[in-house]
Amino acid sequence: MAIIPHEKSSCGGLTLHKIQTDKYKTTTVVMQFKSRLSEETVTKRALLPYVLQSGTENYPSSKALRTELEKLYGATLGVDLAKKGDFHIMTFRMDFANEKFLSEDKPLLKKALGLFADVVMNPKKVDGVFDSSIVDKEKRTLKQRIQSIYDDKMRYSNMRLTQEMFPNEPFGLHVYGVKDQIDQIDAKNLYEYYEKVRNEDEIDLYFVGDLEHISIKDLVTDLFPLKERTEASSDITEKAPLEVKEREVQEEQEIKQGKLHIGFRSGVSYADDAYYALQVFNGMFGGFSHSKLFRNVREKESLAYYAASRYESHKGLIIVMSGIEFKNYNKTVDIIKEQLTAMQNGDFNDEEMNQTKTMIRNQLLETVDDARGMVELLYHGVVSQKLRSLEEWLDGVEAVTIEDVKKVADQVKLDTVYFLKGEGAE
Repeated sequence: MAIIPHEKSSCGGLTLHKIQTDKYKTTTVVMQFKSRLSEETVTKRALLPYVLQSGTENYPSSKALRTELEKLYGATLGVDLAKKGDFHIMTFRMDFANEKFLSEDKPLLKKALGLFADVVMNPKKVDGVFDSSIVDKEKRTLKQRIQSIYDDKMRYSNMRLTQEMFPNEPFGLHVYGVKDQIDQIDAKNLYEYYEKVRNEDEIDLYFVGDLEHISIKDLVTDLFPLKERTEASSDITEKAPLEVKEREVQEEQEIKQGKLHIGFRSGVSYADDAYYALQVFNGMFGGFSHSKLFRNVREKESLAYYAASRYESHKGLIIVMSGIEFKNYNKTVDIIKEQLTAMQNGDFNDEEMNQTKTMIRNQLLETVDDARGMVELLYHGVVSQKLRSLEEWLDGVEAVTIEDVKKVADQVKLDTVYFLKGEGAE
């Protein structure tokens, strides 16, 4: 039996995904809206899900929505934004009790899904557009959300590194949009954008739970009357090309700890056969506590408060993040470069490889232990147009050889070194 028993079908203007499992006492519904990142729409899109969850025609305020959720045995509703490769993803999630565990025989699934559909399909309107008081409130909150990036220097440095690596590309945009664009948004132009999203976005709707003998497709068809898409999307993220000149960017702010973020291009994305080898490479390079960065930069040389790497698989990037004393900048950069050279030279052994594979395996199994984690793994397949079953994934990682890792390590190219340091620091 498949670890994630996944059924997929077309349902009007969306793709329906059913994951049948009796593992949970709840049902999880996740709706993903996918569109290309664009400077013209990024800020409206960052605002839109928060406006939608603030009131519907039937439940015209956040308070009314919360009251209704409480009536549904404490159901939860939330929204989120993500950037996956060149795409800007809006997510709506709802969790509610499985009615078979309730003493009352209520059609809870139908009621909960009705409320969920109300949020997405039936927003509160005034004179045919969004309620301007809701839009204005969420605009203020979005400004605070963007400001919070500037206050968190690790997130800020990550944003700045991405901007420097992709200055004229959509991938350089932040998921929360551009602060200077917020005041240009109003109830009318945001509602026009919402209609465009409903008609044009690629939409995937996931159900996770014990759903046997329930005709979800009929319910979805009734509740989400979306216009059929004219053709299936063939849009995929362009991998970051490997022809790149090394760059160094330094910035000064009033801070006490330096933030050193380094961006590498790997030429390997989620859809590639070498994806598994790149996962193992990243695990040994900086992904886990036994990695070269952790052991040599943080433990052995005591140069960093933290040192780690992460793999942005849709764009094919490796991002190294570390917090250091200002005076240790040059030495830390040199040692990080040395760790990449060591990986390229095959300076690692079977024991490190096996430990890394075990940790990747455990991470994956832990992810699918959670309903939202299951959806997240499956959704990588939508974004990349390469659906991998969990079994394929686990077997693929297990089959990686030392030569495979050396081969992908050889491709990794340094793009940009970004350093945020204190004012007047040498």
